[in-house]
Amino acid sequence: MADKFSEFAGRLGKAPKGVGTGVKLLVAAAAAVYGIKESIYTVDGGHRAIIFSRIGGVQDNVYTEGLHFRSKPRKIISPTGSKDLQMVNIGLRVLARPQASMLPDMFRKLGLDFDERVLPSIMNEVLKSVVAQFNASQLITMRQEVNTYNLYIMLIIYECLICNLKSVLLIRRQLTDRAKDFYIILDDVSITDLSFGREYTAAIEAKQVAQQEAQRAQFVVEKAIQERQQKISNPGYLKLRRIRAAQAVSNTMANSQNMVFLDGGALMLNVRDTDDIEEDLGLPSRKK
Repeated sequence: MADKFSEFAGRLGKAPKGVGTGVKLLVAAAAAVYGIKESIYTVDGGHRAIIFSRIGGVQDNVYTEGLHFRSKPRKIISPTGSKDLQMVNIGLRVLARPQASMLPDMFRKLGLDFDERVLPSIMNEVLKSVVAQFNASQLITMRQEVNTYNLYIMLIIYECLICNLKSVLLIRRQLTDRAKDFYIILDDVSITDLSFGREYTAAIEAKQVAQQEAQRAQFVVEKAIQERQQKISNPGYLKLRRIRAAQAVSNTMANSQNMVFLDGGALMLNVRDTDDIEEDLGLPSRKK
């Protein structure tokens, strides 16, 4: 097969110059027709169309009959420095389509691969300018702020901040403005990835673990205080303490060589009513 292709290429090289140029033009025209065919779709008369995305599912937009351009997603991951000089690997995905009225100018200036030439450069430019305005900790806790068009599960959460849309508005507005210079319309802008260096991530996880340990210790202390208060407020516990104190006084008196006379108040017991004392000590009652 390779020999036949080489033989065909040799014959084409020996052919007149006009034939080679014609073949090149034919190949270029076929590529252009294929690219245009794959970038548009048609909605029949009397019908409406919706778009199903493998990433986001069924979209909300409804398209009327006619010719429409397909929005091709473009995704990049850009290592960017934050305001506090931490390296952030942030991924951005955009859905872009050409402005229909400016297709001739786009073809003359950018060619068919306009998205390959324009989108990566302006996406990197905007990401670096926006991320540099935030600290790394803000980017972690404000991931939903950065991405309002797709919900993204946070990997690291260690503080609760009030959500706002400052960063995503900056990214979307700046990208939209830059894309307009090249006749490109952005249908969607979303953050898909957000990761940090190992050392910074480990420091944040250690901080989260320390906060959890502190909360657990505080819970144990509060539980002990509540149990102590319950013991103090229990009448049985107070009676038991009075009995223990009376036993200590009686033991001291029994071992003393002096004769001491004490009333029930000094012993902190009602010696005339022994039922409570016998009950607290677990002795059988002497009443019949």
